Amino acid sequence: YGPMADAVGRKKPLVIGVAIFLAATVAASLAPTIGWLIAARAVQGLGAATLMAVPRAVIRDMATGPAAAKMMAAIMIVISVSPMLAPLTGSAVMAWGSWREIFAVLAGAALLSLGLILFALPETLPAHRRRPVRLAVMTAGARRLLADRRFLGLTMIGGFGMASFFVFLASASFVYTRQYGLSPTGFSLAFAGECHRLLHRLAIRRPAGERFGMERVISLAITGFAGLSLALTLVVLAGFDALAVVIAGLFLANACLGVGDAHGHGHVAGPHPDIAGLASSLGRHLQMLTGGLMIAATGPFLDNTVLTMAPAITLCAALAWAAAAASLPRLRLLA
Repeated sequence: YGPMADAVGRKKPLVIGVAIFLAATVAASLAPTIGWLIAARAVQGLGAATLMAVPRAVIRDMATGPAAAKMMAAIMIVISVSPMLAPLTGSAVMAWGSWREIFAVLAGAALLSLGLILFALPETLPAHRRRPVRLAVMTAGARRLLADRRFLGLTMIGGFGMASFFVFLASASFVYTRQYGLSPTGFSLAFAGECHRLLHRLAIRRPAGERFGMERVISLAITGFAGLSLALTLVVLAGFDALAVVIAGLFLANACLGVGDAHGHGHVAGPHPDIAGLASSLGRHLQMLTGGLMIAATGPFLDNTVLTMAPAITLCAALAWAAAAASLPRLRLLA
């Protein structure tokens, strides 16, 4: 979708992707067999991929620096809050319907999104700035991005941050319900409680880049993420693993990650406005790949307790800090 967005504008790939997602969602809701459902879900992912790549290119068209970070912060709030609210929303839907109604709700949301893209979102890439979709052009652009240490560093900060979230998603339900004995409703409320943290993250992000500078904010935030994750691990390993301690530790560490990640996302494509779509697409691909590889590597060691979840998150945080140290001169001075 990224190279397509550089060639034909930003709106068409969004419309195509959301339309694919909508059609696949309807198919999933009508699935007569598990095979049909799995296939429909795979197509859903293909359609939803446009929303991972194109919005950052739209932001780069409209703003740079702190202004881009503000816009990215607003988008990340929606992206981050969604999985937090999903258990509560799913439980509410299941209370009056079946799993098919969940897909009906998703179809309605997709239809609303399609309408907003068509009638409310302006085209941000004028015709004279578009680049043809040719293999040689895409290859040259990818080489240029991969040779940019700053692009790679900021991308990997997001990648390892995403990996820490994957670890949390993989472990949280077991940790909260089995180790701490929360009911499914209690787990949903604890999970949704992350939304309160995210609102604070948004409030911090907006002025921080303008007041202190993007690079300094990212450096300090990722250092905070790594330090607080390590502190949580040490406290848990020392035996102080009460639920309140775990929630507070994750709250603080992820708040730091959110601040750094939002500013990093807003800055990734800054030096490459002519290939913003490709930069966004390649960056997201690398981040998802990093997250997937990290959960595959740490998964066998997770035993569904906080004693393994916290160190795995700390490992991701340490790697995010290393990526920041390798790409941000201000942080290299602290290394």
